[in-house]
Amino acid sequence: MNKKLLTYLLLFTSLTFGIAQSGRGPNQITLSGKVLDKDNGLPLEYATLVLQSVDNPGQVTGGITDIDGNFSVETKPGTYNISVEYISYKTYRLNNQELNSSRDLGTIRIGIDVEQLEAVEVVGEKTTVEVRLDKKVYNIGKDLTTSGATVSDALNNVPSVNVDVEGNISLRGNDNVRILINGKPSALAGFGSTDALRQLPADAIEKVEVITSPSARYDAEGTAGILNIVLRKEKTLGFNGSVNVYAGYPIQSGITANANLRTDKFNIFNTTGVRYNESPGNAFFDNTYTSGSFDRILEVRDYDRSGKNFNTNLGMEYFLSDNSSITGSIFMRFSEGDDTTDNSNSRFNNGALDSRTFRVEEELEDDESYQLSLNYTKDFNDDGHKLTADFQYSTGNEIETSRIEENSIFPDSELIVRENVINDEEEKEYLIQADYVLPIGENAQFEAGYRGTLENTITDYQLDSLDQSSGNFVINRNLTNKFTYDENVHAVYTQYGNKFGKLSFLLGLRLESTQLIGKLESEFDSEALQEELGVDVDVNFDKNYLGLFPTVNLIYELGEMEQISLGYNRRINRPRGWFINPFPSRSSRTNIFQGNPDLDPAFANAFDLGYLKRWQELTLTGSVYYQKETNSFERVQEQTGQTTTDGIEIVRSIPINLATNERIGAEAGLLYSPTRWLRLNSSFNLFRFSSEGVFNGVDYGTENTSWFARFSSKVTLPAKIDLQTNAFYRGPSQNAQTESEGIFSLNVAMSKDVFNDNGTISLNVSDLLNSRKRRSFTETDFFTSRSEFQWRERSVTLAFIYRFNEQKKRNGQGRGNGYDDGEEFEGGAK
Repeated sequence: MNKKLLTYLLLFTSLTFGIAQSGRGPNQITLSGKVLDKDNGLPLEYATLVLQSVDNPGQVTGGITDIDGNFSVETKPGTYNISVEYISYKTYRLNNQELNSSRDLGTIRIGIDVEQLEAVEVVGEKTTVEVRLDKKVYNIGKDLTTSGATVSDALNNVPSVNVDVEGNISLRGNDNVRILINGKPSALAGFGSTDALRQLPADAIEKVEVITSPSARYDAEGTAGILNIVLRKEKTLGFNGSVNVYAGYPIQSGITANANLRTDKFNIFNTTGVRYNESPGNAFFDNTYTSGSFDRILEVRDYDRSGKNFNTNLGMEYFLSDNSSITGSIFMRFSEGDDTTDNSNSRFNNGALDSRTFRVEEELEDDESYQLSLNYTKDFNDDGHKLTADFQYSTGNEIETSRIEENSIFPDSELIVRENVINDEEEKEYLIQADYVLPIGENAQFEAGYRGTLENTITDYQLDSLDQSSGNFVINRNLTNKFTYDENVHAVYTQYGNKFGKLSFLLGLRLESTQLIGKLESEFDSEALQEELGVDVDVNFDKNYLGLFPTVNLIYELGEMEQISLGYNRRINRPRGWFINPFPSRSSRTNIFQGNPDLDPAFANAFDLGYLKRWQELTLTGSVYYQKETNSFERVQEQTGQTTTDGIEIVRSIPINLATNERIGAEAGLLYSPTRWLRLNSSFNLFRFSSEGVFNGVDYGTENTSWFARFSSKVTLPAKIDLQTNAFYRGPSQNAQTESEGIFSLNVAMSKDVFNDNGTISLNVSDLLNSRKRRSFTETDFFTSRSEFQWRERSVTLAFIYRFNEQKKRNGQGRGNGYDDGEEFEGGAK
């Protein structure tokens, strides 16, 4: 290894000296071209072009490629042996070339040399952020604070992304984010929910793509943008893999295994994880009322959650030829949850304690998901001309059974209510997709494709209440219902990209047809339900929408290491099934959530102006963005006019279409690596949000300015010990009815390489200061509420990972894996 490194250093030195001495003269000719990775089409920066004179072998000149893989070298006319070299890649050779005039060698594609790769140790780490025409790519595999953690935990360390205390994901402060796995909707990410991301292991991720200005290839769903989670899969020959074992407190334990077997004809890959965790949490509510039997109610809640889950993803890629392959995989996830909530309730009148109750709710959850995926890839040539086709079938079933009992404990002891709730949700999704890519010349590229997604969700809800006079449970016919919801989306797109000098552009247009169908089955009087929701509401509906979604992405290179970008796109936010289901579901006797079948999709136009500057040790990224959304969703709370049997006002939450909302903001990120042993990473996002709209005679317009910041440091100490600190702060925020205080959290971790770098031991403390709590204040014309909520208390995790035939650090990318949804026309800095 040292000899090879010395050889490359000597070669680089001689080339640099030769170039410096060559100068310009009347007999000079220019040799130009571009070097790309053969498998994924990415430019190879710092690839070496070597020109060796045939007549005088001691005469060697050449040059290196720039950030876009381009080279341009001047030399004297003559006969040369030409080679292009890159560490761990196969050498490209052209021998005995007569060069009498300037020549463009065009695009040169080279691939990984598997045998050499096994012997290469790359001292530097892969760039943390890669900037493309329509996205930023963050490689998070070396984040120590995610060892033994989940995908949801890992996303919270990605700039521009925030995961709140309840697991809700937002991008730049906007929670309408489209989550994709390997470029496609997936059961791995959950059906319209992010709960599944809390069960998948973080070490299954290779990278996260933050797509704030999606091109036409991507779904138009998600007004905030798209998060594409790309899963790991090794690309080197032979058998390799890793095993990660972890345990922690509060009680958590698990094991995740990644395995890969690759030959010249096939590649078998698998990720399997087993996890058990306990998540103690707590909440406090101080509510005041202007009506009802009490003027103040204090609630103290303790959450005791536990979960067991198993997930596995098994697949095989079969190489039909050197230019085509078919990939099949099956994913399965099984989980069991047991959550117990204790609620102590104190009621006051005129400052004096009137009564106390104690409520216990136990929720058992059984969840299973399956997904079958097939992919076909055909490379017509080495220039990027290709066709991909995908089929995916996903199905899931989630059964939630809740047992609720509430008793009066002061001044008398008696049973108030006992209920059983059964919520059975079945989901199915079909996806068919085809993408065609045609390079045109050296820099241009044309794409076209189709995607169809058919989703069906059936929610069967039943509430049984104890009849204390008979001692039997009786079905509550007013709340028991079955709701079927279908969302069918068909889309075609086309886009064209090119580069002229320093300007790269990508223009696209997507046409989407959306059909939303709802069907309600219940014994409850539908006219009474319509009267409660609104006279124009139809609980059984069939809605159709047709929309055009243009996209424009531009990059202009101000210099070799500096660029600006401009993006525009139009997006849609479709209501999910639980937002439309008109029957109320109860989180407590006093708070209900009710869907609104009259919801229409929201549409948004977004602009993004970005900047990137690289220095030798510092990378700066920044952007200013603006978004205007019409028919935006907002959850509001209002009176129902009803009270519980013991006189407490019942409050309803319901989603509505507000008129508009506007969001303007700016963000900046810094990556600083002054030495090999220190890496600093920080980001800052400031945004202003305003909305306007009226519902049931109440004005829900609001304005809010908020911000969040993230800082991470990684220090490498002697004896191969790494220390990492991640700090996050989200500033105060508010919506139409609720103000939330700022939240600060701090994660720290350390690791030590063992067993000749094949193993790593790490210790991770999440939320070191136990400060990750949401504190908020809600005010309406009929009640106020001050609350504090903590989803999970501080946790400590000890993990050990052992790698089989894997290098801890690699350079370069291997053969495509059949999940190339993100590999499209690119320009500018990488």
